[in-house]
Amino acid sequence: MTTTTHELAISATGLCKAYGDKTVLDGIDLAVPTGTVFSLLGPNGAGKTTAVKILSTLVTSDAGELRVGGHDLATDAHAVRTAIGVTGQFSAVDGLITGEENMLLMADLHHLSRQEGRRVAAELLERFDLTEAAKKPASTYSGGMKRRLDLAMTLVGDPRIIFLDEPTTGLDPRSRHNMWGIIRELVAGGTTVFLTTQYLDEADELADHIAVLNDGKLVAEGSAEELKRLVPGGHVRLRFTDPDTYRSAATALREVTRFDETLSLQIPSGGSQRELRSILDWLDAADIEADELTVHTPDLDDVFFALTGGAKVAHQPSRPSVPSVPNQPKENVR
Repeated sequence: MTTTTHELAISATGLCKAYGDKTVLDGIDLAVPTGTVFSLLGPNGAGKTTAVKILSTLVTSDAGELRVGGHDLATDAHAVRTAIGVTGQFSAVDGLITGEENMLLMADLHHLSRQEGRRVAAELLERFDLTEAAKKPASTYSGGMKRRLDLAMTLVGDPRIIFLDEPTTGLDPRSRHNMWGIIRELVAGGTTVFLTTQYLDEADELADHIAVLNDGKLVAEGSAEELKRLVPGGHVRLRFTDPDTYRSAATALREVTRFDETLSLQIPSGGSQRELRSILDWLDAADIEADELTVHTPDLDDVFFALTGGAKVAHQPSRPSVPSVPNQPKENVR
């Protein structure tokens, strides 16, 4: 189903930004459906933070039609600000005051009453497991605690759209996973999250849709699984314990790579159900039984390096070839 403009939390058409002779964003288009996680991937200097700054009204664009929360960025920036929250790369936490005081300061900035501000602060501190540390100076917090406090402060105004610019950079694995859990809870509650990250596993875990930005241009976009299919290298590996069966399989199946030391065969495959069924049909037709079958598909690391490292990748890849067996009945070929 096609997503309409009314269903989009964020939309950008022809977004451009340059600083002097340096083009940072070169006419990119973005469409972020409401209640989803959209991840913008890219190497350092690709333009990710600039995109966040523009869409969150911190920087003006040079060109483009931009809408956030249903509001035109050029004519109604104030309405956009009331709909969004921003957690930047660097913590906005004031280390000289307590966590609770940081929260109450944000409540004042959102013009909440004293009573309402204290209520919201207490609820968010509890939600982010910061109640015990609330009375302590934020300078004593760990990196993970500071990031949780930073995000809690962002939520004081109950934004419908949140921009998270590399929110887990520098965090230990446990803190990263805790942050992932918080992001999932936000989205489950209907919040839209615009996430920039350099951690490919983070995008794989969280994002409904991923766009890869390189040198100011979008070079690919889609779900994690769709992006993985852009990169060749997927295969099925068959392992045998009987040398005779292994040799028979290697002879019967064409377009395979042999690994004689481990009695394994590698067959090019995209890993789809249809391809796997075809491979199994062909094995049955040749009366070959493998002791182990494993499917290997490219991960987002492969995609990232292929798209941002100069490798040419087809945006509409053809389905990888599958092996054939001599004298195979035609009806078994799928």
